Amino acid sequence: MTDSFKARTTLKVGAEQYEILSLGALKSLKVDRLPFSLKILLENLLRFEDGVNVTKSDIDALVKWDPKATPNHEIAFTPARVIMQDFTGVPCIVDLAAMREAIVRLGGDPQRVNPLAPAELVIDHSVQVDEYGAADSLKHNNEIEFNRNGERYMFLRWGQTAFSNFKVVPPNTGIVHQVNIERLARVIFADDASGRKLAYPDTLVGTDSHTTMVNGLGVLGWGVGGIEAEAAMLGQPVTMLIPQVIGFKLTGSLPAGTTGVRVDLRDLPHRRGNHPLPRADRPNAGSDRSGRGLRQGAGTVARQRRTGGRLHRCRRTRPVDGRTLSRRTEAAPGPRAAAQGEDRLPEQCEENGRGADAEEPAGHRSSQGQRGRQDL
Repeated sequence: MTDSFKARTTLKVGAEQYEILSLGALKSLKVDRLPFSLKILLENLLRFEDGVNVTKSDIDALVKWDPKATPNHEIAFTPARVIMQDFTGVPCIVDLAAMREAIVRLGGDPQRVNPLAPAELVIDHSVQVDEYGAADSLKHNNEIEFNRNGERYMFLRWGQTAFSNFKVVPPNTGIVHQVNIERLARVIFADDASGRKLAYPDTLVGTDSHTTMVNGLGVLGWGVGGIEAEAAMLGQPVTMLIPQVIGFKLTGSLPAGTTGVRVDLRDLPHRRGNHPLPRADRPNAGSDRSGRGLRQGAGTVARQRRTGGRLHRCRRTRPVDGRTLSRRTEAAPGPRAAAQGEDRLPEQCEENGRGADAEEPAGHRSSQGQRGRQDL
């Protein structure tokens, strides 16, 4: 690798010594003014400078970054790892398996086909909620889930054992962003793959638009498509224009029950230059309260909601992908329902009664444990 700026140096940590790319070597170029995210990107360019994919002019362009200028210089970013969810990740593993099959036909060693960058796949997007509201809902959902996706899970299990540098997080562990933040993020990588101990910041690309949530840990991440993710798995850089960086100053405090994700979604239109979002606690048109989109068409969705001490039953004419959901009424109301003062009822709602005097919808499971199922 080329080191035009003489940034390669040694960092001593206890009894260990690591090779790093120090931005201190560029102090005379006033790199301290760069936002933190661009400093990580600068280290990435310094580490992968080879005169071909990353050149000295690329590094100079980033050092001279102008926050008011329109991006016009393309650079090559090489992430330290790749994270995938199961919808877009499975085709990537299928492609790797196809590569191995092609190598066998050519008389080569299929074991040489592996991800060059650590790749982790979290099974969460294919998970569906078929039963809810009871103590054994998770058990029943797990049984249905593994019956529904058994072939896919067996293939991923094979992939985890067949490929090096590839791991699978099983279903019902958590959503990909939660797992990424709490378990998979390294913050700092330290490896000796090149024969010397090298320490460098954790960076990644992920096959989901919310991958950037991990930036809150100081881990630089981008959401990309399956093709870009697969290229990164095979050691290819991701080309991009030097990114713009937008800073937000938040004042005040969040009301009880409000998460950082909700604040982020509320501010998103400002970052895009659009109008503000409607109230974040109101359901979007065309989706149920679980957050799943419901397509317009024939079919009936029956729901019940408790608002202001009244029990409402609501009916909508929308199918739910041919699925059957079960609502079991033995669960206690959640804190969101109790804390939410104003809420807009969906269209075509009828008031059926008050509190415990309300009629229980047919097909729901009673507190005595009788199970019923209401087809939607």
